[in-house]
Amino acid sequence: MDLTFLPFSFPGVPGVRCAFQCRGLIPPANAAGPAPDLAGGNLSLDVADDPERVRARRRALAATLGVRDWVELRQVHGDAMLFDPPPADPDTASALEADGMTAASPGRALMIKTADCQPILLADASGRYIAALHAGWRGNRCNFPGSGAARFCARYNLSPRDVFAVRGPSLGPAFAEFVNFDTEWPDEFRPWFDERRRCMDLWSLTRHQLEQAGIPRENIYGLDFCTYANPNFYSYRRNRACGRQASLIWIESA
Repeated sequence: MDLTFLPFSFPGVPGVRCAFQCRGLIPPANAAGPAPDLAGGNLSLDVADDPERVRARRRALAATLGVRDWVELRQVHGDAMLFDPPPADPDTASALEADGMTAASPGRALMIKTADCQPILLADASGRYIAALHAGWRGNRCNFPGSGAARFCARYNLSPRDVFAVRGPSLGPAFAEFVNFDTEWPDEFRPWFDERRRCMDLWSLTRHQLEQAGIPRENIYGLDFCTYANPNFYSYRRNRACGRQASLIWIESA
């Protein structure tokens, strides 16, 4: 079972854990098995991968991380949030359409699937409340990092100054190209656009949007691995026929 991930304690929040998955080992181009851009640890049931193989990986991931159950979404590049949604069956693709979710139950992981978009994990300093957001460039354009964080705080009556955020591997500033910036982005986003390279710094934009929501800069962390530049991650921009890696956050069971 090819499951490779970076697990760690959530920075500054005892009792909260998270994990960012890599795609895992990549076979030689002439090897038998899945196509090169599905090879590895794809966790999505919505791509053209062997569903039984994906289900086995999903069950193995939950067991390896020691989570009781998880919640996932049918991510639609919007700004809808689900609060305390019910757990999902790892053998079935989710029908819950949203791009953000929260939890206050120990042992229940929130799972975001990405292949260039930003997985943003949030936790309150108390360790009792968590959230997970999926932000593609359209999510940045509608300020979902900021509005998602604000709604997380409002749901549980939290102060944003007590919230910590970790942004996972995603499309880096050197490869987030937008040749049609003037028609795809409002002019207010120009400070994050490099005119010479025609690229957006989505990492910095997300940090700015989280800060505007009241999260202190020192509470915001980022894993600066570019999914396009690093073949250890799936990248939709590199090859659209690719899998999805998972990012998860959960409150440890007592």
